[in-house]
Amino acid sequence: MEALTELCDIIAKNPKQFSEKLAWICGRCPQTEWLLAESPRVSRSHLNAVLAVARIISKNPESIDNRAKSVVNEFLSAIPASFRRSFWPHSFPSQLISSFYCDFLSYLSCAADLSPEFGTEVARFTGEVVIAAIAPSSGDSDGDPAISKAFLVALSQHFPSILQSDGDKLITMLLDQFVLNRAPASPKEQRQQNSANSETDTSSSQGSPISTNRYPSGKTEMASPGDEVASHGSNLSSKSSSSVVMNGGSIVWKSGVDQLSFGFSEGSGGANPVFRQQVASFEDESIESLEKQEIAFRLITHILDKVKIDSKLQDQVRFIAKRQLQSMSAFLKSRKRDWNEQGQVLKTRVNAKLSVYQAAAKMKIKSLVSLETDGKTSKRLVLETLALLLDAADACLTSVWRKMKACEELFDSLLSGIAKIAVARGGQPLRVLLIRLKPLPDQGAMLESIFKTSCVIIESAWAKDRAPVDNFIMGLASSIRERNDYEEQVDREKQVPAVQLNVIRLLADLNVAVKKPEVADMILPLFIESLEEGDASTPSFLRLQLLDAVSRIATLGFDKSYRETVVLMTRSYLSKLSSVGSVESKTSAPEATTERVETLPAGFLTIASGLMDTKLRSDYRHRLLSLCSDVGLAAESKSGGSGVDFLGPLLPAVAEICSDFDPTMDVEPSLLKLFRNLWFYIALFGLAPPIVKTPTPPLKSTSNSVNSVGSMSATALQAVGGPYMWDNQWALAVQRIAQGTPPLVVSSVKWLEDELELNALHNPGSRRGNGNEKVASTQRLALSTALGGRVDVAAMNTISGVKATYLLAVAFLEIIRFISNGGILNGESSVSASRSAFSCVFEYLKTPNLTPAVSQCLTAIVHRAFETAVSWLEDRISLTGKDARNRELTTYAHACFLIKSMSQRDEHVRDISVNLLTQLRDKFPQVLWHSSCLDSLLFSVHDNTPSTVVNDPAWTAAVRSLYQKVVREWIIISLSYAPCTSQGLLQDKLCKANTWQRAQTTTDVVSLLSEIKIGTGKNELWSGIRTANIPAVMAAAAAASGANLKVSEAFNLEVLGTGVVSATVKCNHAGEIAGMRRLYNSIGGFQSGSTPSGFGGGLQRLISGAFSQAPQPEDDSFNEMLIARFVRLLQQFVNTAEKGGEVEKSQFRETCSQATALLLSNLGGESKTNVEGFSQLLRLLCWCPAYISTPDAMETGIFIWTWLVSAAPQLVSLVLAELVDAWIWTIDTKRGLFASDVRYSGPAAKLRPHLSPGEPEDPPESDPVDQIVAHRLWLGFLIDRFEVVRHNSAEQLLLLGRMLQRSTDLEWCFTRHPAAAGTFFSLMLLGLKFCSCQTQGNMQKFRSGLQLLEDRIYRTSLGWFAHQPEWYDVNIPNFCHSEALSVSVFVHFLSNELSESSQSDSKGKPRESGNLIDVTDQYHPVWGEMDNYTLGKEKRKQLLLMLCQHEADRLDVWAQPISSKDSPYSRLKISSEKWTEYAKTAFSVDPRIALSVASRFPANASVKSEVTQLVQTNIVDLRTIPEALPYFVTPKNVEENSVLLQQLPHWAACSITQALEFLTPAYKGHPRVMAYVLRVLESYPPERVTFFMPQLVQSLRYDDGRLVEGYLLRATQRSDIFAHILIWHLQGEDVQETPKDGSIDKNAAFQEILPQVRQHIIDGFSPNALDMFTREFDFFDKVTSISGVLFPLPKEERRAGIRRELEKIEMQGDDLYLPTAPNKLVRGIRVDSGIPLQSAAKVPIMITFNVIDRDGDHSDVKPQACIFKVGDDCRQDVLALQVISLLRDIFQAAGLNLYLFPYGVLPTGAERGIIEVVPNTRSRSQMGETTDGGLYEIFQQDYGPVGSTTFETARENFLISSAGYAVASLLLQPKDRHNGNLLFDDVGRLVHIDFGFILETSPGGNMRFESAHFKLSHEMTQLLDPSGVMKSKTWHQFVSLCVKGYLAARRQMDGIISTVQMMLESGLPCFSRGDPIGNLRKRFHPEMSEREAAHFMIHVCTDAYNKWTTAGYDLIQYLQQGIEK
Repeated sequence: MEALTELCDIIAKNPKQFSEKLAWICGRCPQTEWLLAESPRVSRSHLNAVLAVARIISKNPESIDNRAKSVVNEFLSAIPASFRRSFWPHSFPSQLISSFYCDFLSYLSCAADLSPEFGTEVARFTGEVVIAAIAPSSGDSDGDPAISKAFLVALSQHFPSILQSDGDKLITMLLDQFVLNRAPASPKEQRQQNSANSETDTSSSQGSPISTNRYPSGKTEMASPGDEVASHGSNLSSKSSSSVVMNGGSIVWKSGVDQLSFGFSEGSGGANPVFRQQVASFEDESIESLEKQEIAFRLITHILDKVKIDSKLQDQVRFIAKRQLQSMSAFLKSRKRDWNEQGQVLKTRVNAKLSVYQAAAKMKIKSLVSLETDGKTSKRLVLETLALLLDAADACLTSVWRKMKACEELFDSLLSGIAKIAVARGGQPLRVLLIRLKPLPDQGAMLESIFKTSCVIIESAWAKDRAPVDNFIMGLASSIRERNDYEEQVDREKQVPAVQLNVIRLLADLNVAVKKPEVADMILPLFIESLEEGDASTPSFLRLQLLDAVSRIATLGFDKSYRETVVLMTRSYLSKLSSVGSVESKTSAPEATTERVETLPAGFLTIASGLMDTKLRSDYRHRLLSLCSDVGLAAESKSGGSGVDFLGPLLPAVAEICSDFDPTMDVEPSLLKLFRNLWFYIALFGLAPPIVKTPTPPLKSTSNSVNSVGSMSATALQAVGGPYMWDNQWALAVQRIAQGTPPLVVSSVKWLEDELELNALHNPGSRRGNGNEKVASTQRLALSTALGGRVDVAAMNTISGVKATYLLAVAFLEIIRFISNGGILNGESSVSASRSAFSCVFEYLKTPNLTPAVSQCLTAIVHRAFETAVSWLEDRISLTGKDARNRELTTYAHACFLIKSMSQRDEHVRDISVNLLTQLRDKFPQVLWHSSCLDSLLFSVHDNTPSTVVNDPAWTAAVRSLYQKVVREWIIISLSYAPCTSQGLLQDKLCKANTWQRAQTTTDVVSLLSEIKIGTGKNELWSGIRTANIPAVMAAAAAASGANLKVSEAFNLEVLGTGVVSATVKCNHAGEIAGMRRLYNSIGGFQSGSTPSGFGGGLQRLISGAFSQAPQPEDDSFNEMLIARFVRLLQQFVNTAEKGGEVEKSQFRETCSQATALLLSNLGGESKTNVEGFSQLLRLLCWCPAYISTPDAMETGIFIWTWLVSAAPQLVSLVLAELVDAWIWTIDTKRGLFASDVRYSGPAAKLRPHLSPGEPEDPPESDPVDQIVAHRLWLGFLIDRFEVVRHNSAEQLLLLGRMLQRSTDLEWCFTRHPAAAGTFFSLMLLGLKFCSCQTQGNMQKFRSGLQLLEDRIYRTSLGWFAHQPEWYDVNIPNFCHSEALSVSVFVHFLSNELSESSQSDSKGKPRESGNLIDVTDQYHPVWGEMDNYTLGKEKRKQLLLMLCQHEADRLDVWAQPISSKDSPYSRLKISSEKWTEYAKTAFSVDPRIALSVASRFPANASVKSEVTQLVQTNIVDLRTIPEALPYFVTPKNVEENSVLLQQLPHWAACSITQALEFLTPAYKGHPRVMAYVLRVLESYPPERVTFFMPQLVQSLRYDDGRLVEGYLLRATQRSDIFAHILIWHLQGEDVQETPKDGSIDKNAAFQEILPQVRQHIIDGFSPNALDMFTREFDFFDKVTSISGVLFPLPKEERRAGIRRELEKIEMQGDDLYLPTAPNKLVRGIRVDSGIPLQSAAKVPIMITFNVIDRDGDHSDVKPQACIFKVGDDCRQDVLALQVISLLRDIFQAAGLNLYLFPYGVLPTGAERGIIEVVPNTRSRSQMGETTDGGLYEIFQQDYGPVGSTTFETARENFLISSAGYAVASLLLQPKDRHNGNLLFDDVGRLVHIDFGFILETSPGGNMRFESAHFKLSHEMTQLLDPSGVMKSKTWHQFVSLCVKGYLAARRQMDGIISTVQMMLESGLPCFSRGDPIGNLRKRFHPEMSEREAAHFMIHVCTDAYNKWTTAGYDLIQYLQQGIEK
C-alpha cells in the first residue's frame, strides 16, 4: 500500500499529466451498475482503488476531473449496502472494515473542506447514509450491527459535509435512537425493566444499529490501527473489555437524573443513601448504552459544526448536555467502595462514562456558538455553562478517578472549553475563570492542562482585558512571599507547599508564553528578592524552582532581566565554590548540592539555549567563559575534586553558547585567552573524553578526587586513554565546545607565552607543593601517550610541566574536533574547506621560532588529528541518506583544505599537506572525482598565493613544481580507475578556465595536464591492471573524450588535446543556447505551443529541485520552445532507428549536445514551469542511445552522459537511474548483449541443421555485433561510474545492484554470440567488483544480498560455458584483442580473489565467504541442492577460473594468430583427479558445462571418461541436450543393446551430420538408433537434407530394415526437388565397380536395390509431379545426349552440331530448373553458346542457359554455363565440393573473410553428370597463353600498378581466396594442382577445380610428388609476400587467415569427418588406399591446443612457401600436357 499511496500523491500533484493513470484507477473501482445490484460484493482491489481515488481527491480536489469525484460519490451512496457482511471480501476482518471506513471518511471530509463545490456534492448523499446507519431498514435482515457501528465510530471522527435540511433530521434521529428512547425512570424501575427485558436481549439487539455481541475480555473487534480518537482512553478503544448485550435501546440516556441532588458536601460519599442510589443507577447503565450516547453526542457536535439547526432542537441538545454535566460531579465524587462492580469491569465502566461526559461537554460548548453575544439569555447560559464546567473540573481534581487517562483527558477538554468560552466572551466569564484558576493542584497531567490553559488565556487576553490579567499575575506572585514560618521548622525538613512551586512554574510559563518585558519586570524582582533574602531561610526546593524560573525569564532576551539574572546566578555559583571545605558545606542539605550540581548549571544551560539576540549571546559567552576561568583558578587552591565538581557542570552551558560561534573568524585576544584557560583546565582536571582508542591499563586509584600528586598523574593518563571518569554529558559538551573553539594561538609572533603567564593559570596557593616536578613528568607522559609516542623522549623532557599541560590541552582540543563531528567547525551552513578543522590545526604550524620539541609535538598533533579524522570517516561509512552526504562533504572539505595548504610558504606545512592529502586520497578515493577537489587542484595554485607575501620567485617555483607533481599523480590515478568521469571533469574545468579572463590560470591548467596520455597502446602511466585496462572502459573513455578513435587499431589519447577540443565544443554549444536565449529575449519572445507531456512524474519530482534562480517569463517560453524542438528531434531519431533506418551520426550528436547544453543552462533556476519538459528531455538523452543501439549512438550517449554527471553532480542519481532502467529495458526486449534469441547466437545458428542441431532461423534484421559493441561501450561507462561511487554512494551502488540482479537472472538472458564474450565477462567483472563491496561499511547491511548476487554471478559466468566454444571474427580493428584482454582481466581478478582466499585460510584468518543466506534443508536459491556450501563455492570458483583461463587463451590465439608466444595457462599441469573434479563440479552446475569442458579438451581422457559416466548415470535429465548423444550412443552400447538406448525416442534432435554418423556400419542399423536418426531427418525440411543426398544413397547399403528407404520415399512425397535429386544420385550410383574380394555380393545387392527405389519414387508421384519429373528429366537427357551425337563428328564440325541439336530441343514449361542449382529456373538455351571440350574418351560439351532466381526478380535473366560430361564419374567431385561447401559455411558463420566457391556438380547417370561453370573465370594456363609474365605481372596488367586501389583490391581478393583454399587443401589434400585446375575470376580471386585426386590418391600411380599441403608457387608468393622473406604485412594477413580458417574448421571436425566417412564404401578412388578417414582426423589435430594448432598451421604455410615440388609438378605438366606454368 505504501507504493500505491506514493503513486496517489504523485498523481494528485500532476493530475493532468497522469490523467490516464487516474482513469485506470477509476476503472478498478466498483462501477455504478454493479453497486446497484441486489447483493454486491467488493474485492480487496476494489477497496484499494476507492481509497486511492479518495486520497487523490483529498490532496487536490479542485484539479481532479469529475469522473473520479463521481466514483467516490457513487461509492458513498452505496455505503448502506456495506452494512451487510456479504458486501465485503471473503475473510475480511472487522478490523479492516473499520480501518477502511476511517480512511475513506477521512479523505472525503478533507476533500469536502478544501472544495466547497465537492462538499456540496458529498452532502447530497451524507444524510441518507447516516440515516441508514442510525436506523437500518426493518426489512434488511442481513445487516450486521457491528459494521454499522464501525461506520458510525469512523463518522464520529471524520464527518463530511451535510445538507442544511438534513441537520434537524439527523439530530432528531440520534436523540430518538440513542438518547431519548424512553422517559426517565427511577433506578428501581430501571432494574425491574432490565430484568424483565433480559429474556429478549438477543432478539431486541437486532434493532440497534450499534449494539455489540459479547466479546472476550480484553479484545476489541472494532479496533482500527492508526485510528485517532479524541478520547484516547475512552470506551471507543476499551469499551469491549467487558460488555453486556444491549437491551434493544430500552436503557435511557441518563438513569435517575431527576433524583440527583448537588448540594451534599464532599465528605458525604457513600454514607449518603441517596448517593448510593445514584451509584446504583450508574451501574444499571449498560456499556452499549454508554457507547451509543458517546457516538450520538459526538455526531451531534459535528452536525452543529456543519449546519445551523432549529432553535428548539438546539435548546433540547443544550438541556441534554446540561443534565449530563450536572450528573458528572456526583459520578466523579463516587469512590471504588461505592460500586458493586470491581476490577477491570469497573474500570471499563468508568472509562465509558467519562468518555460520555467528555462528548457531552464538547456538545454543550458547541451549542453555545450560535447564541447571541450580547443577549441576556445568552450571558446567563454562558455563565451557567461556565459554572457547570468549572464545577466538573473541580470534581475531576478531587475525584478518586483523577489519575485515570480518561479523567485527565476529560479535565483537559473541560479546561479547553472553558478557556474558549472565557476568551471569546471576555468580561465577567474571564474574571470568573481567572479567579477559579488561582488555587493550583499538585497533580501532574491536570496541572499541565491548567498551565496550558492559563498561558492561552493570558496570551489572548493581554491586549483585550488587561486588568484581570494583571490582578491574576500579581495574585499568583504574591503567594510566593508567604513564608509559612520556615524558620520554625528546625528539627524537620522545611516543607514547601506544592502550590508555591506550581505558582513559580506557572509564572515562568506565562513569561515565556506572553514574551512581554512588562510581565518580566513585574515578576522577576519578586523571584530575585526571594532568592536574595537569605539562603538560610529559603527552603532548597523553593530556591531550585526559583532559579529555574529566573533562568527561563532571562532567555527572553530583555536586557535588564537578562543581566540581573546572570549576575545573580554567577555570584551564587562562585559563592558555592567559596564555601567548599567550610563547616557549613559539610552540614548543608542535599538540595544545596543539587543547586550547585544541577539547578544552577541547568539555569546557565537554559539561558544559553534560549538566548537569540546576537549581542546578548556574545556577552553571555564572555561571562560564562570568565566564570569557567574563575572557577578553574579558584578550584586550584581547594583540596579534593572541586575543580572537576565545579567546572564540569558548566560545560554543557558553555557548549551551547559556543554552538553558533565561528572559530575561524577574528577573535578578540581577551576571549581567546578565556578559551585557552578553559581548555587548560579541561586538560588539567581530566574533563576531556579519551583521545586514544586503546585504553591504558587500569589504574589502582579509582577516586574521583584530585587530592594528591599521585592521583593527578592517574587523572592525566586516564583522561588520555580512558575510561572516562565523569558524567558522559560533560564529555559530549567538551566535544561540542571543540567545534566552536578557535585555535589556541594567542599571539601570531609568540603564541606560547612566558612561563609566568602560564603559571598564572595555577593558583599560588595550590597545595601540590614539592610534587610539581612529578606533576610535570606525568603531564609529559600523558602528552606523549596522547601523541602516540611520535615525539622523542629527549625532546619531550625539555618541555616544562605547564607547557606540557598546555600542549596536552591543544592535543585534546584538536583531536576532539575530529572525534565529535569529523572535524567540521561551527559557522556557515554549507560545508567547505574553510570549515575544515585542519584550518585550526595548521595554525600552530605557522608560528615562527618554535623550539624543536614544541614543533615535534605540534606536528604529532596534526598527524593524530588526521588519524582521528580518518577513523571518524571510516566508522561512518555505513551511513546512508543525509548522514552519508554529510560524511562525504566532510571528506571533500578536508581534501580541499589540504590541497590549498600546499601553497603555504612554510615548506614543512606544504610537506605535511601533501603527505596527509595522499593518505586521504588513498583511503577515500572518491575525492579523486569530486568537483571541488579538482577545482582546488587545478586553480588554487594561482588563487591561493597569499597577497601579503612579497613576490618570491623561488617560493612560487617551488609551489608550482609541487602542484604539478601532485596534480599529475592525481589525474593519472583518477584516469586509471575512471577515465570517463575524469575526462568529463577535466573538460568541465577547461570550460570553466576558458570563461575566465585570466591567461595565467589557463596556462597553469594546460601545463598541469600536458603529456598525460591514456589508451589501448603501450601504457607507461601506471603499472598493473586497473579499471582503465578493461577494454570496455577504455572504449567508453575514448567516447567520453569526444575524439573519433574508432578506426585506429590501438590509440593513445592525449588527455589535454582532446579535452581542450571537447571543452571548446561544449562551450560552443552552451554559447549557442545562451545566444539564442538573448536573441529571443531581445525580441520579446513569442507565444509558443503547449509543453510536451507524457513523461514519468517520478523523475519530474526528483528533478524539480535542480533548477535555482527565477528566470524571466521569456525564459520559460524560450525553454518550452527549445525543449519541444529537441524532444521532437530525438523522438524522430528513435523512430528512424526502430524502422530500420540509419541515424545520421553527426546530426544525432549535434542535437544531443545542444539539448544537454540547454538542460545544463537551466539548472540554476527555481522556475517549475518547465520541469516536466526538462524531465522528458533528460530521459530521452539517457534512453535514445539505448533505443538506437549502434556504436555511434552509444558513443554520443557516453559523451553527453559524462558531460551531465560532470557538470551537474545533482543529476548523477537521476541519470544513473534512467540508465539502469534503460539497461533493464534491453534485457526485457532482448537487445544487444541480451539478444538471447537463437538467431542472434552467431555461428551455431548459421550452421543449422547441417553442423548444429536445431531448425534454421531467419537471420536478424541488423548486425547483432553492432548492438553488442554498443552494450560494450555502455558497460564501460557504468564500470567507470561504479569506481566513482563505490566508496561513497550506497544509493547509486544499489541502482547498479538492481541492474546486476536483473542481468543475472537464473534464467539465461544473454546472447550466445561469441563476439559478446568480452562484454559478457566485463559485466561479470563489474558484478564481482560490486560484490566485493560487501566488506565495505556502506554495504554491510546488504551483505547477505550481495553474497546471493555473487552466487548468481558465478552461476551466470559458468553459464557462458554451457554451449560449445565458437569463433567469430569481427570486422572492427582491435576488437578481437579487446575480447581476449577483457577475459584476461576477468581471469586476473578471479585468480587474485582465489589467492586472497587461500592466503586467509593459510593464515588462519576467519573466512568472510561463509554462507549468510538462509538455507533450508540444504537448498540454496541459486545452486539448488547442496551438501557443503563453502567447499562447493571454492570448487566452482576453481572451475570457472580454469574455463576462463582457457577462454582467454582461445581468444588470445584468435586475436594474435601468428604470435609465437605460448599461453601461460597451457603450461599448467593439472592432474587427472583434478580434471575429474572439474567435470563433476561442472555437471552439478549444468550438465551442458561438463559437455563443453569435454569439447574444449577433446584429447583429455579423464574428462571424457568422467563425463561419459555422468551422462549415463543421469541420462534421464539430459534428454534435451543433443550434444550428449556420443556419450551413450556408442558402437559398444549398440553391440550390447544397452538399456541406455531406450532414451533415444525422447531425445532432442541432433544435427544432420551427427545423425549421418549413426548410419555407418559401426552402429549396425540398431532399430532404436535408426528410429532416432529418421526422426531427426524428418524433423528438418527435405530441402535441408538434400545437401547430403550422396550420403543418404550410400546408407542404403546398410538398410537391412529398409528404414532409410522408407524415409527417402516419404521425403519425396514432401518435395519434388528432393525426389529429382535423389533419382539423379541413384542413377549416378549405377556404375560397375571392380570389386574387392568378398565385397561383390554386398555391392550387387546395393546395385539391385537402386532401380527398385527409383521406381518406387516414380510410382509415388502425383500426376502433376510425374509430369514435372518427365519434363525435367527429358529436357536434360536430351542436352546430355548431344555428347554421344558429336562423338562421330570431326572436331571442326562439333560446334555446329551442337547448335543443330540444341535447336531441336524445346522448352516444355517455365518450371524447369538447373539440376545443379534448383533455385535457378531455366528460361531458355543460348544455342550459339555450345562449345565442345577436349576429352580423351567422350565429348563433354559446355552449354549456356538463360536462368532466373526462383525467389528473386523474374525479369532479371542471367547466363549460367554448365558442362555436360559423359564417361566421367563426378561423384568424387561432389564429395570434395561438399566439404568445401561446409567449410565455406563455417567461415561465413565465423565471420571470416575467406573465399571459397563450391560450384555445383551432379551425377545424372552412370558416368554422366552436370558441372556448373565458375562464371567470369579463366584458368592460370589460359592466362599464360597471352603473356609471358607471372601472376604479379598479370595482376599489374589487369588491375593497374602496385599500390593502386584496384591492384590492392585484387591482391586482397587473391589473398582471401588463397587462404580459404589453403585450409580446404590441407584437409582434402587435392593433387594434380597444375595451372589448368586453378581459375582466377575477374576480380582476382582464386578457385580450385577438378578434384579427381583427393585424400590419399595422387597422379602418377599415387607417387605423391606434390608434397606441400597446398599449392603456393613462387608467382603466388610474389603477390602474397612482396618482401620475399615472409615479413610483409600481406603475408602475415594471409597466414593469420589460414590459422583462423583452420581453427574454425577444427570446431566442426566431427561433422566434416562424418560427411566423408559415409562415402567410405562408395567405391570412389579417394578411398582406394591407406586410411583416408584416420589421416583426415589427424590433419585436424584434435589433441592440440588452440595455440599449438595455430603453430601447426603456420608451419604448413611456411612449408608450402615456394616449395620445389610445386614448381617441379608444374614443369612436368607443361612438358607432358602443354599446360602453361
